[in-house]
Amino acid sequence: MTPVIICGGYGTKLWPISRQHLPKQFLPLIRGKSLFQINYDSLRLRFSPDEIYVSTNIDQAEIAQGQISEIPARNFIFEPEMRNQGPATGLIAAFLYKNGFPDEPFMLIQVDDLREPAEEFIKMIDICDRLARSTSKYITGGFRPDFRIQGVDYLMKGRRVTGEGEVGVFEVAKFIWRNSVEEIETLIKQRSLLVHTNHTCMTPRNLLEMFKKNKLDWYEPLNDIVNGADVNSRYTKMPAGPIEDVTQTAHVNGETLVVELPFKWTDIGTWESLSRYYKDNDSYQAPNTVIDLDGKNNFIHADNK
Repeated sequence: MTPVIICGGYGTKLWPISRQHLPKQFLPLIRGKSLFQINYDSLRLRFSPDEIYVSTNIDQAEIAQGQISEIPARNFIFEPEMRNQGPATGLIAAFLYKNGFPDEPFMLIQVDDLREPAEEFIKMIDICDRLARSTSKYITGGFRPDFRIQGVDYLMKGRRVTGEGEVGVFEVAKFIWRNSVEEIETLIKQRSLLVHTNHTCMTPRNLLEMFKKNKLDWYEPLNDIVNGADVNSRYTKMPAGPIEDVTQTAHVNGETLVVELPFKWTDIGTWESLSRYYKDNDSYQAPNTVIDLDGKNNFIHADNK
């Protein structure tokens, strides 16, 4: 398995502390560590530094290397410009294929998510590694919600492919967009729905074949890159778009497996989610420069002001 931390975004929902020159994934938000450092530490339970890859842009690579210097420079995959997750995922597959790993499964690790405990995350990686070596299906992750969560998409569980007592792996019966409110609420009550948390896992060869089948205007530049073409000139030919532009067909045709996450997944995407995490873990402390006059339920962040 090749784990790839994908961390090229700017975290605009955590403005004003998250800025282009220092986005949220590199800020010491959790126990004095950045989300990038925490995800790296989790992967180190199983992988050595030279087995861990990072997908980012050139501007942020310097920050990442400053926080974790042991990852080799050759393991950085540079996205020439932001074109959304579809092209970025394809570029990762093309890079790994070109560098001699066409049939070694890889997994995308979204940097702005926490996965606790880390040992259970490693267990999921092992399961995905085994699956990706035995099937060409698209593999992803999801967790079962107790109520409808806004701003996320959903996967309806189909046939279970692992035994009882093992981590649940299911065929995907249906992909449900976030705006299908009534259907989502009904299926949550039936306990048959998972929040889609990505964790894309396949071999580079199989992912590029899926691109070839479903999105030629992505596949052709990526295939050129595999064969030695200039990355910058080919990448800019790819139209921007989400990975769902490719995976939607896989969901519909029964070509997706979803692993029900065996760990707690927390998306640190907004001030609200960060505040909730601090509250749940009893780790929020207001700056000592704050004078509180009967305030309640406030989240205050200040840098020596």
